[in-house]
Amino acid sequence: MGACSPPISHLLPNPNKTLITVNKRKPLFIIVSSSSKPQLTIQRRQLLLLSLPISITTIQLSCYSGSAVAASIFDPVTDAERAASSEVSRRVAEAVELLEKGREFQAQGDYVQALKYFTQVVREYKDFALSEYARVGRALALYEVGDKNEAIAEMEDVSISLKGSPEVHAALAAALYSDKHAPVLAENQFTIATLLDPKYTDLGYVKDTKHWPPSLVQSLQDFITLS
Repeated sequence: MGACSPPISHLLPNPNKTLITVNKRKPLFIIVSSSSKPQLTIQRRQLLLLSLPISITTIQLSCYSGSAVAASIFDPVTDAERAASSEVSRRVAEAVELLEKGREFQAQGDYVQALKYFTQVVREYKDFALSEYARVGRALALYEVGDKNEAIAEMEDVSISLKGSPEVHAALAAALYSDKHAPVLAENQFTIATLLDPKYTDLGYVKDTKHWPPSLVQSLQDFITLS
């Protein structure tokens, strides 16, 4: 590929030169004479360069214009890929909206409605990672509405897929202690939870910040106090 050359201003003639004569005995050179400066010898090759009607600005603009046109024509993303990306973005936005609605109802203490939205996310958007967080909310809501066995099964499953999430480990510890009468398993889960986040020893934190349902808060209190 070609490249645009810089201006050849060093080859332009001096405007102070007033007379140009050709030495016939030396056809390969021309003599440039001046009234105030000594004569200079310029090779014929330089004279030919000076005689070319080249516009440097035009060349530069042509190169820039050509590059811009080429860039505008080349598009590595196909229409099918663009449509697929748009569809994924739309589904992610819908899933996030449903998840937020579930959390809003959870914060308001309406665990029946919260369960509805969390379940919708889990069922319709299970191909997204955020559905795992909806499963945590779903498990908490299930525990409050009375389906504790399913809630514990959900917690155990999510504790594996979301290993490292302190909330699910703390919730599972409370449920295992109060409903499965498994203090050793509960202690293991709670140790993991508090190593990740010591705030789960604070009942006010799980109640007011994490919006746990009252029955699960009571179960956590029973575990902490060993009652």
